[in-house]
Amino acid sequence: MQVSYVSEAAPGRPNEDFVAAGPGWVVLLDGATEPDGVDSGCRHDPAWLVRRVGGQIAARLALEGGEPLPDLVAEAIKVTGEAHTATCDLENPDSPSATVSLLRRRDQVVDWYVLADSPIVVDGGGIRVFRDDRVDRLPSYTPESVRRSRNSPGGFWVASTRPEAAYEGLTGEVPVRGLTRAAVLSDGASRLVERFDALGWDELIDVLDEEGPRELVRRTRVAEARADVRPGGKRYDDATAVLVRF
Repeated sequence: MQVSYVSEAAPGRPNEDFVAAGPGWVVLLDGATEPDGVDSGCRHDPAWLVRRVGGQIAARLALEGGEPLPDLVAEAIKVTGEAHTATCDLENPDSPSATVSLLRRRDQVVDWYVLADSPIVVDGGGIRVFRDDRVDRLPSYTPESVRRSRNSPGGFWVASTRPEAAYEGLTGEVPVRGLTRAAVLSDGASRLVERFDALGWDELIDVLDEEGPRELVRRTRVAEARADVRPGGKRYDDATAVLVRF
């Protein structure tokens, strides 16, 4: 695997994405921006959470010998919770949270894992998109409804304070044979497809492959600047784009 990436914060804000890569693996987390006026019960922000959970996962991928990816995520959430259980209310439903997306090569297969809406796109005999879309199917997006739906059956699942959420992620494997490239994306880097309808998934991965992750982020910023902003939405988002070549 040859890996290249760019991670860029939304203008004027700290970067709440996390990305790391090593021989044969990629880790990407996208922290959920906290709504104004919401008490998370935690003295830490999403950037703190993604660095610690992401760092724990990366350390385990660097050392382990094939442990199931949900187990790695669960352990990372558990250890992170132990680091601030004495100072923060981990029972608060608005505690900082994040998506998790992982790729790992094991001999002749590639494992993938997605928890929440940061997609993985693979190209090998056709484009396949691995994405957890449960957050797109909520009955309502009021703060109260999202709070009830988060990390609950029938709702959606994220990395936050409950290790068992890791086992609600989607996971699978694809043969390395025939794979040419893959993309791992925060939802801020998939906006040209998922929000702006400016590209298809095949076109997005072509931009990554032929012009590089920096160009994908640049095009995203141009589209964001021109777009109408939804009520309660964000004009700009942190954008992390990873290209993997096999």
